[in-house]
Amino acid sequence: MTSVLPAETATSSAPAKVRAGSRRAKRRRTVFYFMAPATLGFLIFFGYPLIATIYYSFTRYDLINPPQWIGFDNYVRMFTSEPLVKTAAYNTLWLVIILTICRVLFSLGVASVISRLKSGVGLVRTLCYLPALAPPAAATLAFVFVFNPQFGPVNRFLHLVGIDGGLWFNSPVMSKPSLTLLALWGSGELMIIILAALLDVPAEQYEAAELDGAGPVRRFWHVTLPSISPVLLFGVVNSMIYALQFFTQAIVAASASAGTADVAGNSKLIGAPENSTLTYPIWLYVQGFRYFNMGYAAAMAVLLFIVSAAFTWVLVRQLRKSQHQEEGA
Repeated sequence: MTSVLPAETATSSAPAKVRAGSRRAKRRRTVFYFMAPATLGFLIFFGYPLIATIYYSFTRYDLINPPQWIGFDNYVRMFTSEPLVKTAAYNTLWLVIILTICRVLFSLGVASVISRLKSGVGLVRTLCYLPALAPPAAATLAFVFVFNPQFGPVNRFLHLVGIDGGLWFNSPVMSKPSLTLLALWGSGELMIIILAALLDVPAEQYEAAELDGAGPVRRFWHVTLPSISPVLLFGVVNSMIYALQFFTQAIVAASASAGTADVAGNSKLIGAPENSTLTYPIWLYVQGFRYFNMGYAAAMAVLLFIVSAAFTWVLVRQLRKSQHQEEGA
């Protein structure tokens, strides 16, 4: 037998569906209205500049004459006939590896010490965070003065204890380690983030590990690090992007170590000493705003964006893979 729904039921369900559909459409419009300012800002200040940069990277453009389409010539030049690009890429890669490792480990070490303090935590935390508030140019000038090889207080102190201080920012060998020390001194923001993650680790996990006979090292390795691994990943990604965009400190240090404030007007100072502080963003800036090779600078910017996105994607994928393995185990 077949049952037939009453006409009243069929007619009453249709308006209900219409009302449900109108409510969903209203919610979508509300969400769209709230997201519209952020979406518009993203498209104006990120989407359009990114598309324009990609377009200009395939052109010859000097900011005065109309851009001329030249295809992949800028990219071919970058990889074949531009020796300073290799120097700048090497210096930036050095900073990405060394600075990232040192910055994360230094911030983790300082945060671990602060998390175990019993008194004066607020004062120590404030003192460790204050250098991050210093303007990069002013902090670099102060560091160059402190590490001055002739009259800087660091070398004077080392001389008192019988150690021969180095040339620091005036040496092509010590310039990048000196910039790394400068970056560590101003890593208070990352230290605060890691400190918050350390304080958020449940105390019950430490107690359970201690009951199982785990010592401080094993508790740190098996409890602390897995609990704060997402924050550490953020620190690695943040430090890598920071190193890939290293500009102000390097260009100011090269100028200040030479005893002059002339940076953009004197190409001999850029990357001094001996191009050891010539980073990829600095050479991009020189090509775009000193030599007005804006198309070539755009190609360099596109490559920098691709490398940054690739590093971030690989790190995030590895973290997700490790988390899935731990959950499966």
